[in-house]
Amino acid sequence: MVSLTQLALFAVASTLLIFTPGPDIIYVMTRGVAQGRKAGLAAAAGFALGNFAHTFFAIVGLSALITSSATAFACVRYAGAAYLMYIGFKMLRSKASIVPEGAAAELACRVIFRQSILANIMNPKVALFFLAFFPQFVERSRGGVPMQMLVLGSTFVVLTMLCFGLVALLSGEIGRWLNRSAGAGNRIGQVAGCILMALGLRLAWPEA
Repeated sequence: MVSLTQLALFAVASTLLIFTPGPDIIYVMTRGVAQGRKAGLAAAAGFALGNFAHTFFAIVGLSALITSSATAFACVRYAGAAYLMYIGFKMLRSKASIVPEGAAAELACRVIFRQSILANIMNPKVALFFLAFFPQFVERSRGGVPMQMLVLGSTFVVLTMLCFGLVALLSGEIGRWLNRSAGAGNRIGQVAGCILMALGLRLAWPEA
């Protein structure tokens, strides 16, 4: 098992990295501003739980396989970029209104949740991050490397949910304030769609 000292260091370093501006946190913020706190929280939960997949990929060696092959890495990257652009285009077309109440809200949040999980899994740079970052906190002398990776991955999921959840709540409040203006909702939805499409282009760009 991971020592408490290593786990504490990992938690501090992870929290700082989670709050570093990147596609994931911008996605959550965009959802929150454009569609409210529920949408932002659904996106936060999706991105957080998607990290379980990357933890599993790292344990079984799939992440290493993808990142070691330029062709595989490019294929996953372009697929993820296309998916982000698709989501952005749909938001742009629908104008991404605030998520309603009741059954409609539950359905909308489920869609956002699923989209966020897929967007996270289809980002090969997250897989690369797991391979580069996690081993620094694994103590091979203690044995059980897969279990240590699982503990670190689970900790990262919890921290991501807490940090992204805070971002979702704050951005949701900002969106609620902006939507007080007549016609602001349509403009916010259009901007949100453009931002997600831009994130997709950035992911596809080799130097990004």
